[in-house]
Amino acid sequence: MDMQSAPPKPCVAPDALAASPPDTAGPSGSHHPSKTGQPSWQSALGVTLAMQTAAAALGQTLPVVAPVMTDAIGLAPESIGYLAGLGSLGTALFLACGAPVLARLGPVRTLQTGLLLAGGSIGLAALGWPPVLFLASLLLGIGYGPTPPAGSRILAATAPPQHRTLIFSVKQAGAPLGAVLAGLAGPAIALRFGWEAVCLVGLLAGAAVAVVVQPWRASLDTERDPLRAVSLAALLSPSNLAAPFAALRLHRLLMPLALLSGAFACLQGSLFAFVVTWLVGKHGLPLAEAGMIFAVMQGAGVTARLVLGWVADRSGRPSLVLAVQAFAGAALAALFALAPVGTPVSLLGLLAAGTGFVAASWNGISLAEVARVAPPARISDATSGVTLIVFFCYFAAPIAFAAGVAAWGWTLPLLLIAALPALAGLAVVPRLLRG
Repeated sequence: MDMQSAPPKPCVAPDALAASPPDTAGPSGSHHPSKTGQPSWQSALGVTLAMQTAAAALGQTLPVVAPVMTDAIGLAPESIGYLAGLGSLGTALFLACGAPVLARLGPVRTLQTGLLLAGGSIGLAALGWPPVLFLASLLLGIGYGPTPPAGSRILAATAPPQHRTLIFSVKQAGAPLGAVLAGLAGPAIALRFGWEAVCLVGLLAGAAVAVVVQPWRASLDTERDPLRAVSLAALLSPSNLAAPFAALRLHRLLMPLALLSGAFACLQGSLFAFVVTWLVGKHGLPLAEAGMIFAVMQGAGVTARLVLGWVADRSGRPSLVLAVQAFAGAALAALFALAPVGTPVSLLGLLAAGTGFVAASWNGISLAEVARVAPPARISDATSGVTLIVFFCYFAAPIAFAAGVAAWGWTLPLLLIAALPALAGLAVVPRLLRG
């Protein structure tokens, strides 16, 4: 089916935003409406950043307590890879068929619903029964699913073009920022009150953030379609399932962006799922120190998304920035993987920071490029298409990595996963730079 000739109805009509009612308050409670009457980019960024941060913190809750959680439940340490993979599968499921939900509810309400589902899933995980834990991981991923397409839809409609990459990168900085919060708070709470307490804190935090953004819902969800069907038949219809993949044909740069982003996702997803377990299991670090190094890696990613987003805007060559990241990130990840037992904690932290800075800061630049080249009415579909490939990689890579660790130990799987961005870069960077 040619989706260009019969596109699904977008959740926000690009020519209707000018008629949106003026926004009355920004993220800090003091924003001013734009002259056109559409919601300001400051309020849009504040809402999307808050939701991204909260969703990411929930998504990293289980990996940061994995050593004590798997030990308490009686699972093998590498089982965290299977849980992480199930979470990514859940996100891919939403990206594949959730467009009608996004159109029906609007991006902010969809984000709120997803965050409540993610928080509830983390609360369910506190039961500690392995079958429930695996189900909770899948539901947690579904709850995270609205974050990329809904956030891109909101920002694409409000971000000034000259600062688009930086604004998308600031929003995406919420992902490592949320992981920093999880890495700092999770192990400390787990060691004092038990890993189940970490899950209950996540449940409360997710609900709180979903409530906090409610004042901006009306101004940012004005173009939703309340009559859009969200039945099971509509969600699983061939046209709905095909829309994200068909959207990748809308511009010659979308597929190269998707493939390079997928390679980054394999490395990032495996590192984030396993780094705490690797540091505890192979290097013998206490859980608190391992969590601190995890937080350092994520914190470097926060800084990098801001810095590299600014560089991409100033240079006018976002694809060149992604190309440099692919090769530098692969090299730094390999050095991190080769760190021998007994490496000083300070050096491990430095290597983690370098890896996080280069290899975990591609997301905002990639999504901004997708929003730039996709037709305005198809930005959600194009974002979902690229992000689907990313989350299939997030799903497959940790599972394959867990199997590799069980068969060969840690070093070889780490080196293989580190090489992927460089290999993908060799294949697609020339196309990106020509574009």
